Amino acid sequence: MGNGHVDELLRRMTEAERNNSHPLVKPRDASTLILVDRSSSPPKVLLGQRHQNHKFMPGKFVFPGGRVEPIDTKMALHAHLDPHVEKRLMTGMQRPSPGRARALVMAAIRETFEETGLLLGLPKENAPASATDEAWQRMAQSGAQPDLSNIHYVARATTPPGRPRRFDTRFFTADAANITHRIEGVVGPDTELVALVWLPIPEAKRLDMPAITKVALDELQSRVSAGLSHDLPVPYYRMLRRQFTRAML
Repeated sequence: MGNGHVDELLRRMTEAERNNSHPLVKPRDASTLILVDRSSSPPKVLLGQRHQNHKFMPGKFVFPGGRVEPIDTKMALHAHLDPHVEKRLMTGMQRPSPGRARALVMAAIRETFEETGLLLGLPKENAPASATDEAWQRMAQSGAQPDLSNIHYVARATTPPGRPRRFDTRFFTADAANITHRIEGVVGPDTELVALVWLPIPEAKRLDMPAITKVALDELQSRVSAGLSHDLPVPYYRMLRRQFTRAML
């Protein structure tokens, strides 16, 4: 993105996020996944609309995702992650470890499966005997194993201090061609995401969505233009001295 565009986005994010009503809330690790359908031109991204009754971002359009759970670390023990992605995930991480980096990607895959019924994976011979979480059990029963090798790291963003809920979120992307299993009926009027839409990025950015979601779409466009290589630097958005900043990992 050009410097002027970045500065304008950061200014808008700073204005939108000023709040200090909950100064002691610490951010939790979270992950989100941007699925891109390249089967036609222009490419389309997947977004889901959150239920209007949610206390957190009601009615907003977002990427599937959520916080990292202990089961994600357990299920990531033997997963393969591109070394460039793994290294950048550990950059700036407190108590960095390859297992924690892989768990971040696993969480994005699990949350996407939970919220949309779409699983990125490879055929596998045996279901993991250690799968105790309901979502992981359903994934195991699907006959596919989560695949981390084609996941690209797009951006990182930490909710500013003072918000009632804070997340240290990693944004990933993957081609929709890597979807190997689908469960119907996951999305509906009484679920976390009430609707899914596949839209070209310019159209997607017209939806009602958080500022950081639009920023992630811009970052995705830039990375696609640059060849979507695993070794591209990753932007990190966070609040420093009451201003949103963008640093490269």
